[in-house]
Amino acid sequence: MEIRVRDLGCARGGRAVIAHLSFDLASGEAIILRGPNGSGKTTLLRTLAGLQPPTAGDAGGMAAQAVYAGHADGVKSALSVAENLGFWAEVLGARAGAVEGAIGAFGLQGLRERPAGWLSAGQRRRLGLARLLVDPRPVWLLDEPTVSLDAAAVGTLEGVIARHLAAGGAAIIATHVAAGPAGARVIDLGAHAARPGQAPRGAFDEAVG
Repeated sequence: MEIRVRDLGCARGGRAVIAHLSFDLASGEAIILRGPNGSGKTTLLRTLAGLQPPTAGDAGGMAAQAVYAGHADGVKSALSVAENLGFWAEVLGARAGAVEGAIGAFGLQGLRERPAGWLSAGQRRRLGLARLLVDPRPVWLLDEPTVSLDAAAVGTLEGVIARHLAAGGAAIIATHVAAGPAGARVIDLGAHAARPGQAPRGAFDEAVG
């Protein structure tokens, strides 16, 4: 797998926030997105995931190969932990055993029959992230994935990401706190900020970056 993003532009709320961004992403690689609030991290991830169109350039067909884990966890409160993962696995065409693997990887064994509406914020976040392991798409787009996680859960997530990369997957991670996987490249979105007053070409989105 190799994805080539070229001269990408992104907008939020009708205002251009990112311009002329180019990078390559190959199997086993990770990229960390840096920048203050409002610099366009979420907007970029949503654009790469195909949730909004770019205002310029080409995302290299990344949307077809990417799964996006954003601030909304997509958890159905009335379903148990196992039922949530089973639902996602069926929709996404997961391999056999993916649900139990995801439960084990994120330490959810003791919660598998608990309704998601009864979970703590950290437990719910782990369940939302466990969806990554029942999705066969190789590129993970992670928006502040450590939010609501304690130190132990952050360590668990780091191990899951490392194994995903070792298996040939790839990741783009927007984060303020985590150092990121060993060898990860850093993209500072401040260096790709759109000029004041620069008009986007056609996109309108309300995501918060």
